[in-house]
Amino acid sequence: MINLDNSISLTVDNDGIRADVYLTNELSDFTRSRIKRHIELGFIKVNGVVLKKAGTTLKMLDHIEVVIEELKQLKAVPQNLPIDIIYEDADIAVINKPQGMATHPAPGSLDGTLVNALLYHIKDLSSINGVIRPGIVHRLDKNTSGLIVIAKTNLAHQSLSRQIAEKSAQRFYCGLVDGNLRSDEGIINAPIARSKADRKKMAVAKTGEGRSSLTNYKVLERFKDYTFVEYKLSTGRTHQIRVHSKYINHPIVGDSVYGGSNKFGLNGQLLHAKTLILTHPTTNESMEFKATIPDYFDKVLVKLASQSKF
Repeated sequence: MINLDNSISLTVDNDGIRADVYLTNELSDFTRSRIKRHIELGFIKVNGVVLKKAGTTLKMLDHIEVVIEELKQLKAVPQNLPIDIIYEDADIAVINKPQGMATHPAPGSLDGTLVNALLYHIKDLSSINGVIRPGIVHRLDKNTSGLIVIAKTNLAHQSLSRQIAEKSAQRFYCGLVDGNLRSDEGIINAPIARSKADRKKMAVAKTGEGRSSLTNYKVLERFKDYTFVEYKLSTGRTHQIRVHSKYINHPIVGDSVYGGSNKFGLNGQLLHAKTLILTHPTTNESMEFKATIPDYFDKVLVKLASQSKF
């Protein structure tokens, strides 16, 4: 018997993509065969209707629920882990996530995540994403620091998901990349899909095979061998900034997965979610949150600034 609380809820943010392609790209723990099995068992619904065909075409803002067969015994537990709650009210919380903390539990890694900490520090969390991802509307990579908004009610969760899907919520990052970008600003427009060679990685795909992905960038400061860059996401694909940076041959410093250099003894990529702009789900107030660059990141910038500039 499957516990219906153990499910993943998704809001489609791409028109015309096949259901199996979308789910393969979105669910890092799923293979195509596993998705096919879940479809055959009737464990996937689109807008409340059981999905019958893997090739069904999805539409923008379609709601998908995936009941997870293998996760029926898993449940995140509260842990007294330190987290930086920069804002909280009855509907939402905004967290400045540290580098090295995964957003939510996954098979083989159930402890030490942001969700474990949230369950301890915050009384109420939305239940839309089940017992493994309560309150989680969007994610940050484990080794990316910065702002993440948490939904405390299901109504807030639906509002925030819609804002992200419709691109009315704005997210700005800063990162240090290898080399010097040719242009002071630009747009990287390249579809992203799960890597065929390594399912733990993402990669730029051929047109029609991946999900449309758009990253805006602007140079903030140039150094001899590096560039400090601001990114604005128009889409929110897994590893998007890291994959797009590699694609233009300027990987994020410290990103061992996507080829970034590491001459500074880093424990992960120098990528930080610095600004988050959203509309409050209840008051409709426009809200802007900022998180300063972590010390380990700032020390690298100070060191580079003391050396010769570009």
